[in-house]
Amino acid sequence: MKAFLALLALPLALAACSKGDTGGNAAPAAPVAAAAAPAGQDWTQTVSMTPEHGYVMGNPNAPIKLVEYGSRLCPTCGAFANTGMKPLENSYVKSGKVSYEFRDFMVHGAPDFAPALLGRCAGTAPFFPLLEQMFAAQPTILPKLENAQSFNASLQGKPPTQVSTAWAEYLGFIDFVKQRGIPEAQARACLGDMKQNELLATMTDEAGREKNVTGTPSFFLNGRKLDAVSWPDVEAQLKQAGA
Repeated sequence: MKAFLALLALPLALAACSKGDTGGNAAPAAPVAAAAAPAGQDWTQTVSMTPEHGYVMGNPNAPIKLVEYGSRLCPTCGAFANTGMKPLENSYVKSGKVSYEFRDFMVHGAPDFAPALLGRCAGTAPFFPLLEQMFAAQPTILPKLENAQSFNASLQGKPPTQVSTAWAEYLGFIDFVKQRGIPEAQARACLGDMKQNELLATMTDEAGREKNVTGTPSFFLNGRKLDAVSWPDVEAQLKQAGA
């Protein structure tokens, strides 16, 4: 609860996402071998929750593991998704060489909880399609934040689950997920799930303390923080790692 309240206390900052601290580049690695997916599938259909409560797509034994800490309201994350997700999936995840994990990071505080909770609401199979659709919808969602200062102030002192629900309504995310097969009652139940609200707060707190994540997107390749926020830079690091 303490981590949650700290995030809710953040002042509303539009486009607060930014690159965090970065590590150096690794030496080029030898090419890694492709791995066949289960019969009748491709590796993008293999999705599961990780012990860190992110969602991972791809070969569980992939030698190259890419992790992104991201916010669904972060324009830089949206730019990466809109330019990089398809080539990442088609050229790297499907080969079995690379797995890709997304971990929600509440860089904006209270507004980030609504899309993150709803993005996790339907489980594993829809997670990545819904994530990509949320990023693609940013041009219609983000302008609603531009004049949200008074709305944000009106939520001060309210219970966390009520705050998450209010932001979902304000930003239009309940209708958004209804149009994609999540019933309104289910969406509201996910927004009102205090354990999930606390989980997202804890994930964000731990990422900051243990991984030095300070902004989004922050990428890690086999545990090493990358000096990269765009798809061309991330792809260059994947190739350097042998993908």
